[in-house]
Amino acid sequence: MESLTQRYADQILGVLSCYDRVVITGTLPEICHVGAMTGYLYAHGIEIADYTRFADSLRQEIRDHAERLARESGLTIEFIQRNNFRKEDRIREILRERGEAPGLVHIFSAMEPCSCFKPRIERNTRKGALRGTEGRCLHYYFYFLCEELGLCYLRVPTWAPFRLQFYFNAHNQLAVELKRAGIGFQLVDNTFTALADFAEAQRLADSIRVDTLHRLLDRCARWLCPVLSHFKDGYHWSLMQVEYATDVIFQRRKDLEPLYEVLVRTAIHAVKPEQVAQFLGRKLDEGYTGEIGNDFHTRIEGTRIKHHMGRVSIKMYDKLGRVLRIETTANDVTFFKHYRKVEHRNGASTMKTAPVKKSIYSLSVLAQLMGAANRRYLEFLSDLDDPTQGIKDLEKISRRTKDGKGTSRGFNLFLKEDRSLFEALVRGEFNIHGLHAKDLRRLLPDRTKSQISRLLKRLRTHGLLKKVGRTYKYYLTRWGKRVIVAALQCRRLFLIPALAEGSQA
Repeated sequence: MESLTQRYADQILGVLSCYDRVVITGTLPEICHVGAMTGYLYAHGIEIADYTRFADSLRQEIRDHAERLARESGLTIEFIQRNNFRKEDRIREILRERGEAPGLVHIFSAMEPCSCFKPRIERNTRKGALRGTEGRCLHYYFYFLCEELGLCYLRVPTWAPFRLQFYFNAHNQLAVELKRAGIGFQLVDNTFTALADFAEAQRLADSIRVDTLHRLLDRCARWLCPVLSHFKDGYHWSLMQVEYATDVIFQRRKDLEPLYEVLVRTAIHAVKPEQVAQFLGRKLDEGYTGEIGNDFHTRIEGTRIKHHMGRVSIKMYDKLGRVLRIETTANDVTFFKHYRKVEHRNGASTMKTAPVKKSIYSLSVLAQLMGAANRRYLEFLSDLDDPTQGIKDLEKISRRTKDGKGTSRGFNLFLKEDRSLFEALVRGEFNIHGLHAKDLRRLLPDRTKSQISRLLKRLRTHGLLKKVGRTYKYYLTRWGKRVIVAALQCRRLFLIPALAEGSQA
């Protein structure tokens, strides 16, 4: 089977696969859970009853630090009050005025939910103890331009256990690498629309240097979260959400548009639950109890189809009208499994297939696993019947045409009489023995002899039907057979909403 990229090679600039959004969580092992926090307090001679005062002093340290950074950078901390406020839009406005120089761009603050601890008195022992709970505290969003990663942010809560959230987009990171390598590109809205060297760009995207990322994360934590100085073990970084995208970049919008409409609306009917599992490298068995399904969504930018299995999904959408993007998203990377070393509690270790670890050092193997999911989905799309040319042909027969003696109107599959005619023409017995006018009169009893004669002439004028010698026998032409089958299939899948307009042109 010819792949989709091979089939449309003359219309495609290239294909690029790399991470898109990456969200990383930073936790302090010394205080990240109730037991750890309790041990930390005892080790530093702090009573449970004094926990709130201890946490409040650290809160004030973070607030003072944020205000000092704002003053030094000439910024004003912007407090977010509306739920529908889009930080990205505000940052985009600021960058248009500020420029792309590295450094702090803006600081937001907002009251948001957070995990926290609450002191209490145990009934049995009458001693103080901590319990985990959910609360709300002030969070700071520090947006900055990083020389290595481009635009990033670090979300810093002002209450213990001070769980950080770091965000970057790997398309921006790749753009930095391309500049250093002197490779020309065009990046629009986290999407490459042009690349001077796709092979080298792919090599750079595959060269994930996690140790460099780790050092950068530690550096950002020291810069923006001053309470780190109180905890000698530092932050542990784990993957919260990762997106891996495969972009098929077309030369022009008009090349992708008809193909995309066919693919997305066919896939919503064709993809079954077991296939979603196969895309993601899993088998769907009776023991699986999570959610699995498809979601078709119309956006301002266009349409998007999403297949999900638990906390992992794979979706397809068009970016900027020119890029066919297939993207796997994992909100829990342990969904994926690979062959690795597993250490047991007794100190022994074995090599076996096991879930991917949440550590940032899993990024390399995740790129392979999520990239494979994208490839399987692209292969599935390549196997779908492609009626794109049939749609173009169908638009052709929807227009009026001349045969030298007169004009014949086009066909409209949304008109009952035309649809009934096409359904009659593709009956199996006519494929072998041909058809006569009397056959159409039998299948279309509401038509008169003269109407059937005019229909046959109209079909011949459009090149859909051919007559055998001096007989009264007719066969569908090869082109006619293809376009009629495509027409009926497209109508069934609602892929030709513009057909009615075209038939009146």
